[in-house]
Amino acid sequence: MKYKFLAVLAILSASATALAADPTQTLYSYSMCEGSYTPYPDNIVTVAYPDSLQPVMINHVGRHGARYPSSPTHCRSLLDALRRADSLGTVTPLGRELEVIARDVVTRAAGNWGALDSLGMAEQRAIASRMYAAYPNLFKNNTVSAISSYSPRAMMSMMSFVHQLDRLSNKPDYIMTSGRVNSPLMRPFDVDNDYLEFRKEDPVKTVYDEFFDAVCPTSAVSRVLGRDYPFENAAEWRQLAMSEYYVIAGLAAMGIQCDASRFFTADEYNALWSCFNMRQYLQRTATTISSVPADIASDLVLNIVQTTDNFIEGSDPCPVHLRFGHAETIMPLASLLRLPGCYYMTNYFDTVALHWKNFHVVPMASNLQFILFKTKKGGRYYLRVDLNEVPLTLIPGNDSIYIPWSLARDYMMRCVPLYAQ
Repeated sequence: MKYKFLAVLAILSASATALAADPTQTLYSYSMCEGSYTPYPDNIVTVAYPDSLQPVMINHVGRHGARYPSSPTHCRSLLDALRRADSLGTVTPLGRELEVIARDVVTRAAGNWGALDSLGMAEQRAIASRMYAAYPNLFKNNTVSAISSYSPRAMMSMMSFVHQLDRLSNKPDYIMTSGRVNSPLMRPFDVDNDYLEFRKEDPVKTVYDEFFDAVCPTSAVSRVLGRDYPFENAAEWRQLAMSEYYVIAGLAAMGIQCDASRFFTADEYNALWSCFNMRQYLQRTATTISSVPADIASDLVLNIVQTTDNFIEGSDPCPVHLRFGHAETIMPLASLLRLPGCYYMTNYFDTVALHWKNFHVVPMASNLQFILFKTKKGGRYYLRVDLNEVPLTLIPGNDSIYIPWSLARDYMMRCVPLYAQ
């Protein structure tokens, strides 16, 4: 009886501990916690389509591939702090190890900040190869249209993608454009007046700051700078913690191997990632605070609909439209269309990390493909939408991944605010 009583106590104690645990805490893998710095998956298996359908057109919207860090800001902040810690005698052996890594990043990225790297080029070539293998009939004596933003990494992504297609078949004619003329589609966050006003007024700042102050751990940066390092204030402490996170999380995109667990516990890495994730969620998707971050993708949705209509009507026979932009291009688009895993409405912002995950939506070279099919009998058109080459359901409540174009078109148009149509 005594042992049964102790067993019951143990079960009750375990239950109480489980109930006391934070239900919003995440435990994603170290690679997942690289967030939108995560390299594109290398285990993609192309999904076959039914024999009754024939692919006739594709609209591709892609992010640039893996790249060097966009700027030296975080490396410099971290190196400045590590040098100060060294002069004060507080730096730890782990800190010296981190300094070597940060210096290596600065050396490799010198003159290449923000540029596409060899991994990014390979990611684009691989996506292009799979597209050609899955839909070879689209490239036979046809025209391929490709546009990119003015960003060099987006331009190079376009060129890597198209160059691979041309290596596989030089039969298509390729028409490529890049520059600020494409900003309304590829960089609306630069030119949309409502969004510029949104960023200026920054209605999400309070939500983010409260989350950041509550969640951002400083233990990891203390382990490298030393327990006695004289932080000016809590804000500096947290910002340096994020700089350490950004430097380590961005290494894989540069092709640098690093065991992140050397510098962060799983809990710390998840918490730091969640701050990064929250910032992108609030600034780049529709939320209960504002729909503006998603609405900026309206022109892009209308362009996808119009090019599809034109192809079906025969006024534009181009069967392949390629577009290359940024994570900030993909996030609003996927949110505006309310794609599964890409759209989350809540007033409980501590739950965001459970439902909206940047590593799922926008890894490096992330893409949305709108594939138009035609039935071999009857000539009816259907649309399939793939996120990172994985088919999704498009219309809430409709479990089919092949949607009649008329229904898909109606849904996509209803996603666009009336003032933008």
